[in-house]
Amino acid sequence: MTTIQLRGHHLLCLLGFRGMGYSEAYAANMARVYNRLREEPDTAVTIVAGPDELCACFPANAEPHCENASVSQLDESVLAKLELDIGHSLPWSAVIERVRGNVEPEDINTLCHTCQWRSYGVCEAGVRTVKSGQQLPPLP
Repeated sequence: MTTIQLRGHHLLCLLGFRGMGYSEAYAANMARVYNRLREEPDTAVTIVAGPDELCACFPANAEPHCENASVSQLDESVLAKLELDIGHSLPWSAVIERVRGNVEPEDINTLCHTCQWRSYGVCEAGVRTVKSGQQLPPLP
């Protein structure tokens, strides 16, 4: 079984993913990763610095941000909150446990204050779902 490589902030983005994305291909790739983690919570996740498996499908014609300093800072903030480091490998279920213990829904407003998707409220809802002990919902 292959390990999924994810950057720090995508650990929280996946909790709020509801099918929206930068492009159809990006959303389809994110749905593939989301569904795998949802259905196979023992899947290994390795924390990487910089672009990851989700960034791989970022549209070529969009303003790139995957290597921006602001995105790297967001990764660092999320990893600090989750008490994880680059290179750390753990099952997705352990990531969920760290979210349950370390993140409040309101933290999204601070951690992700520059994110264009924050205003949809889906990430806060995802954290709330995880904290309540529920599984991530099926995609719409």
